[in-house]
Amino acid sequence: MNPTFRDLSIDQRIRLVEDVWDSIAAEQQSLPLPKAQREELDKRLDALEVDGDMGRSATSVLASVRKKL
Repeated sequence: MNPTFRDLSIDQRIRLVEDVWDSIAAEQQSLPLPKAQREELDKRLDALEVDGDMGRSATSVLASVRKKL
């Protein structure tokens, strides 16, 4: 019988998924960007150039969320 991923412990499967995800992230430059996503990014960059508003930092947003919890 051939072993399957279900034969691995949960910890081993989590590590396997993390390793696969890390390998994808390391090669993300080779993934093509769909036309719709490229157009949306261009639209957002154009809006940023017009208004110059960089928005809030992640730290600020997280602090606001934590206050509401």
